[in-house]
Amino acid sequence: MQPVKPSIGGQAVIEGVMMRGPKTTAIAVRKNGEIIVKTEKNRSISDKYKLLKLPILRGIVSLIEMLILGIQTLSYSASMAGYEDEEELTSKDIALALVSALGFTILLFVVLPTVAVKFISSNLTNPFLLSLAEGLLRIAIFVIYIIAISSMKDIRRVFEYHGAEHKTVHCYEHDEKLTPENAEKYSTVHPRCGTSFMMLVMVVSILLFSVISWQGIIQRILSRIVMLPLVAGISYELIQLAGKSNSPLIKALNAPGMWLQRLTTREPDRSQLEVAIAAIKGVLN
Repeated sequence: MQPVKPSIGGQAVIEGVMMRGPKTTAIAVRKNGEIIVKTEKNRSISDKYKLLKLPILRGIVSLIEMLILGIQTLSYSASMAGYEDEEELTSKDIALALVSALGFTILLFVVLPTVAVKFISSNLTNPFLLSLAEGLLRIAIFVIYIIAISSMKDIRRVFEYHGAEHKTVHCYEHDEKLTPENAEKYSTVHPRCGTSFMMLVMVVSILLFSVISWQGIIQRILSRIVMLPLVAGISYELIQLAGKSNSPLIKALNAPGMWLQRLTTREPDRSQLEVAIAAIKGVLN
């Protein structure tokens, strides 16, 4: 029996790509024309507490750890690319950035849609229809947000590296030699992308939030915040299935996220593919 290939995923950073495998994380950044690769062993709290590897729980843990890793790698890539002084983030800096990011996310994608639906849905009483209206508004805000930031030059560069990350992972998963020529023929869209995960979170939230009554605005906002870990855990299991399942239902659930990746990825050039390849080789080696 042919051994199962280790699953590798990644993230685009400033002038580079981060790749994460089961045991190793590598970040490759182009600096002054040279590709600098930094690798480190993965450390997860779930290795210490095996209970956290159970379905749903593992998704919650993975999301928190990826948020922390994302902040660290973005800071590192920014310093390497000359955007800021080369200083290591302290635990306090990471905690502050994480709280700020979560606060912004809750304000924009939880509080705003919930409050808005209260004023535009006076004629709706069905909990599911109210949840659907709220969910569609949340998706609209997300799409508008992505379109707005994609007009920024630096963000467009990151989206190109995002495309390079996906093309390289496709090349790896198809057992082809990791070269820019082989990678560039693949799609910039990938079923296990973080963009698809975010869209799944919004779809799952429509279904889960519909079981909660709409009796008060504060109650609704608090209930959604409390249920976010469960929504994230379920969405994580679905995105993992999307990467290896041919189920029509799973494909249908993931279809909006796959479409949205057309906005969050751009066609990379070969120099960007070289960076993504250096990152994935850092994981494999």
